[in-house]
Amino acid sequence: MTLKKASFLIIIILIIDQISKVYIKTHFQLGESVAVFDKFRIYFIENDGMAWGTKLSDIFPFISDRVAKLSLTLFRIAAIFGIGYWLISTLKKEGSRVLIIALAFIFSGALGNIIDSVFYGVFFDNSYAQVATFLPQAGGYDSLFHGKVVDMLYFPLWKGYLPEWIPGYGGEFFTFFEPVFNIADVAISIGFVLLIFFNKQAFPKPETV
Repeated sequence: MTLKKASFLIIIILIIDQISKVYIKTHFQLGESVAVFDKFRIYFIENDGMAWGTKLSDIFPFISDRVAKLSLTLFRIAAIFGIGYWLISTLKKEGSRVLIIALAFIFSGALGNIIDSVFYGVFFDNSYAQVATFLPQAGGYDSLFHGKVVDMLYFPLWKGYLPEWIPGYGGEFFTFFEPVFNIADVAISIGFVLLIFFNKQAFPKPETV
């Protein structure tokens, strides 16, 4: 795969991701939900932490939420530079097509969420009990590098009470699949799935004479 094709794939994913997020942000109030079909809903939430809603300050309680948020955003930016360097190096070496596609998916997804984290606090006002405005005159809901990631894809495939015989969780109400995510998360997941299931194609062993 060429640099041009990899760049095109990254741009397309980024455009789809950002259009979906801007649309949700400017048409939905926080917590608003719309059923698309039986097991799929558009459900607008914002994530200011790590995966599964975990906050860095939950792991390190001596760190304030704002410092933790800034640290996480800076870490993501450093990571995206590392992934970008890996992708460009692989392209220059004419490496595995599977590896290039996987890295392009991961890079575009990571960059999509970084855009939220860095800029959305400045670009939008808050979504509490109102639909947010893009570039509001009064300013955004937070400062640069303190934005929240917009999530909206929700697939509650099953809801109900777990059987009493399950240790520790018996009788509790449970939802599968509970996480709410976005297009960028899907892209990152696709990239990792490609690396896991096509590992031999992504990292071929050099031929021995």
